[in-house]
Amino acid sequence: MSIKKKGSAHWSGSIKEGKGTVSTESGALKQNPYGFNTRFEGQPGTNPEELLGAAHAACFSMALSLMLGNEGLTATSIDTTATVSLDKDGEGFSITAVHLATSVEIPGADQAQFDKIVNQAKEGCPVSKLFDAEITLDAKLVS
Repeated sequence: MSIKKKGSAHWSGSIKEGKGTVSTESGALKQNPYGFNTRFEGQPGTNPEELLGAAHAACFSMALSLMLGNEGLTATSIDTTATVSLDKDGEGFSITAVHLATSVEIPGADQAQFDKIVNQAKEGCPVSKLFDAEITLDAKLVS
């Protein structure tokens, strides 16, 4: 079984002066603007790296929830941020690292059990498997 989801992008113009929009099939994003200025100059709008970060944070959080459930635990809350690093390399730019930071409230969990499960989620999350980059993790257990 293959689950297929769609995202789309439109671009017009040169790299620096051009503008684009990104959309998702679900409508969660609908013609959100992006461009050189939103990616490299901090202007309002989105960019591929923050979209990948949001996707990675969401995927990791869901994977963690699944893996906790497999151990008989249920999180009251999972709050995750993924910081995606885009660095200049010899051929242009590459995503070189993703840092996940998560704070998880789990009644009754102990630290050793939490550390094991959270690292399994980091490695097992489908979006983690997509990246050819170093993925680091800071995980805080709130009990």
